[in-house]
Amino acid sequence: MSWIPFKIGQPKKQIVSKTVERDFEREYEKLQKLEDQTKKLHKDMKKSTEADIAMSKAAVKISADLLGNPLCEQDQAFLESMTALDTAMKRMDSFNQEKVNQIQKTVIDPLKKYSGVFPSLNMAVKRREQALQDYKRLQSKAEKYEEKDKTGPNMVKLHQAREELRPVREDFEAKNQQLLDEMPKFYQSRIDYFQPSFEALIRAQVVYFTEMHKIFSELTEQIDQGALTDQQRERENDAKLAELRALSIVADD
Repeated sequence: MSWIPFKIGQPKKQIVSKTVERDFEREYEKLQKLEDQTKKLHKDMKKSTEADIAMSKAAVKISADLLGNPLCEQDQAFLESMTALDTAMKRMDSFNQEKVNQIQKTVIDPLKKYSGVFPSLNMAVKRREQALQDYKRLQSKAEKYEEKDKTGPNMVKLHQAREELRPVREDFEAKNQQLLDEMPKFYQSRIDYFQPSFEALIRAQVVYFTEMHKIFSELTEQIDQGALTDQQRERENDAKLAELRALSIVADD
């Protein structure tokens, strides 16, 4: 959302006080920042859910590839471990999809709808700006006749200019006051609008990670029968790697 006022000749009379114009610019700038932040958050939330989906799908593919490893045909223990992993990854993917759907419905869609309101606001500001330029133009025209000699024709033209100015001035004042009244209300409404969405986001994450804790705790119990520590597993792997390196077919020349 951007606002670039038109440049025209200024009337001698100040038709909008500096205080009013400053108040207007302050409130509108807050809404411009709000629009930018809303668009950025919507974009980031979409990226986040897309990354979540890609991650869980990749995990499911990896577990399926491991399950299809020839070792599973030769080693029953390995087959059981990979089957448990594959089941866990599919459960994770299912819960992740539920989480993403919930976030889409309660966070991403409301963000998109909220962003859709700003073009109308932007148009109202442009209409106010156009009304202001019309007001300035006709005010300058009236001032021109006020400075002329008070002849009959000039007085007629002055009367016509003032009559033309009056509805334009009233139109601007109405548009200006409406925006001054409603822009702060619009800005304040963001709290009531977004709070349920952010609460829903937190709940969705809590439910998901609670289920992930259950899934991976069960998986650990299924595959960690030896109850080896990470250090013990690392030493075992190093020993087996050393045995492989001792083979003549992988020995250095």
